[in-house]
Amino acid sequence: MIIFAHALAASFLLFLAAMNIGYLVLHLVALRPLRRGHALRALQDLPPAYTGYEPPVSLLVPAFDEEATIADTVRMLLDLDYPEVEIVVVNDGSADGTLAALERAFDLEPFPEVYWRRLATKPIRAIYRSRLKPLLRVVDKESGGRGDALNAGINASRYPLFCAVDAHALLHRDSLRRAAEPFLDDSRTVASGAAIRLANGCAIAGNRVTGVELPRSTLGMLQISEYLRTYPYARLGWARLKGALLMSGAMAVFRKDAVVEAGGFRSETLGAATELTMRLHRLLRDRDEPYSVHFVPDAVSWNLAPEEPAALKRQHIRRQWGLAESLHANSALLGARGGASATLAYLFLLVFDCYGPLVEIAAYAFVLAMFAFGQLSGAFLAAFLLAAFALGFLVSTSALLLEEYSFRLYPRSEQLARLVWMAAVENLGYRQLVSWWRAIGLVQWARSRIAASAPVRRGLPGQERPW
Repeated sequence: MIIFAHALAASFLLFLAAMNIGYLVLHLVALRPLRRGHALRALQDLPPAYTGYEPPVSLLVPAFDEEATIADTVRMLLDLDYPEVEIVVVNDGSADGTLAALERAFDLEPFPEVYWRRLATKPIRAIYRSRLKPLLRVVDKESGGRGDALNAGINASRYPLFCAVDAHALLHRDSLRRAAEPFLDDSRTVASGAAIRLANGCAIAGNRVTGVELPRSTLGMLQISEYLRTYPYARLGWARLKGALLMSGAMAVFRKDAVVEAGGFRSETLGAATELTMRLHRLLRDRDEPYSVHFVPDAVSWNLAPEEPAALKRQHIRRQWGLAESLHANSALLGARGGASATLAYLFLLVFDCYGPLVEIAAYAFVLAMFAFGQLSGAFLAAFLLAAFALGFLVSTSALLLEEYSFRLYPRSEQLARLVWMAAVENLGYRQLVSWWRAIGLVQWARSRIAASAPVRRGLPGQERPW
């Protein structure tokens, strides 16, 4: 029994080592494009000289019960630094005064126009345009969820590219220009993702981040460390390897014709942008059509993260649910026609990101139980926990080093010291708690599959509809 306990504990440790080494490799792969971006940043910070070839972009903003902030969000988008855009706000059956707030702020009037219903959606009630801002139109429709609202926006949009924007996102003025650059540089581009930054603690004015600061709360600080470790540089690494499968719904640019051919967003899916990106990979690979998916770390969408444990728990459960259903819906990426890069990325996400939380929780539970029953020594337990901490801390500090090398959003020594401390604290309980929440999300998704639940997910804490 003791030999079995040691062997299984060693297997768990090897799994954790493989997962963390995988993230370290992605960070190393991301270093090259970061170095190139670092060299060009002095030129990029100059006022842009438009070439005249920038493709026009439709900004799609799905809105559900956004009365308090929707007008400010639209004003922010109207101020983006891009030569030709239109803004399509889709009011997805809001129960509050979202539509009335837009009418007051932008003097809307009914706008009869031909509506090309390329993607099936819930019925459209009316389409409005602004007398004050000709770039703005509003689609009012019956409630169908975020994906359904985006599909309605695609139907109403006029331009060949569209940018899906979260109604709570805070964008830099140049974020759209940077996110659209891959479509100029590479004609095969079908999607381009932006980086997500946390605005907690930052100075915000006019729905725009005007000063970057760290959160005051410990939970906010821990999320900064978590985001650096798992989001921007790992995604940049996968994009460099041509295996970018994950896409944030906060801000992403897509080629409209490719999305329409793929069937648009899945209205019942929580991770709609990620599922669509995986589907684009799968369908375009099946057709042997050259394509590319990019991640642009310079295009930034700032989001306010929850700082209450209950809300944070719900967020992680929803994300894990969305990841699991996206991977399941696109399991054909494992096939030979999926391509080596997409297959490798799919396997990594499936093994480490999807099922990894369950394995990690099982590992800690097993070694603690074996220690309690006298099958593992205190020295072995200490060595296991120390190794797990060291691996996690190494990944966290690696991401922090990349952050300091590339963007230096937190340049003061006091900020850096707090981030290093949080990189350590994150791996002393918070990361394990997040893994527990993610494991709950995975189990709940699996139970919904077994129960063959209705398309609108039931039983998801705090989420009765896919918003």
